[in-house]
Amino acid sequence: MDDLNRKILRELTRNGRISNLELADRVGLSPSACLRRVQELERSGVITGYRAVLDPVKKGIGFTAYVTVGLNAHTKAAQEAFEAAIAHSPEVVECHNITGSWEYLMRIEAADLAAYKAFHTEVLGTVPQVSAITSYVVMASPKDDRA
Repeated sequence: MDDLNRKILRELTRNGRISNLELADRVGLSPSACLRRVQELERSGVITGYRAVLDPVKKGIGFTAYVTVGLNAHTKAAQEAFEAAIAHSPEVVECHNITGSWEYLMRIEAADLAAYKAFHTEVLGTVPQVSAITSYVVMASPKDDRA
């Protein structure tokens, strides 16, 4: 990974629909050399796909929270059961198994507080492996570079 590849990745992260001609100009390469590098980044798995950046409000998402979850048993079976229980919940847009005081950190998106409360009670609250839930409500996101 050299500086040119890092520049290409930075530009593609900002705008995945940028034309090859404009990308080449921004990173200081010929269009053919730039295209070869992008194709190699795709082939090697550094670039795994391209995504649309969506406006959560226009999608009907008015509430975001980060939620930590503690399990009542520190076993592989408990983790697998928890992961299976939340796998198909559309409110869970990220779920990370973490180290520290909690087993999981999740990003939850819901229409509003009432919808989050329903998820909290009817989904998380019914998973037998869950022993603790702590919610951190997002009030603003002054920096969010996720694609």
